[in-house]
Amino acid sequence: MDERLEAFLRERLRAVGRNVERTRAAFSEGKVGGDDDAIAALPTDDVGRAQLVCRRHAVKRAATIDSEGRPACFDAEHVDCRGCVEDIDAGRIETWEADGNQNTDS
Repeated sequence: MDERLEAFLRERLRAVGRNVERTRAAFSEGKVGGDDDAIAALPTDDVGRAQLVCRRHAVKRAATIDSEGRPACFDAEHVDCRGCVEDIDAGRIETWEADGNQNTDS
């Protein structure tokens, strides 16, 4: 391969790598700052429990959320429960309102 082409490709790949790292860092900073916002955005009942649609049992459920962002019904051994916590963190958990209407995301 031509040395100029190698140098060009090496330079472009390094630039792409730097951009990926900047994007990853910015995403992580935004995620850390937004964790509480995702939990605060969840609809709640009169007692303050989050109104979630349980991924494990596919039912509407009102559950308290602990300090680590996990619902009271969380089971660390179950894949659906772990996915639920990931969805809460990402702000894409399925929720429902007190009037019975189901939301697609929080």
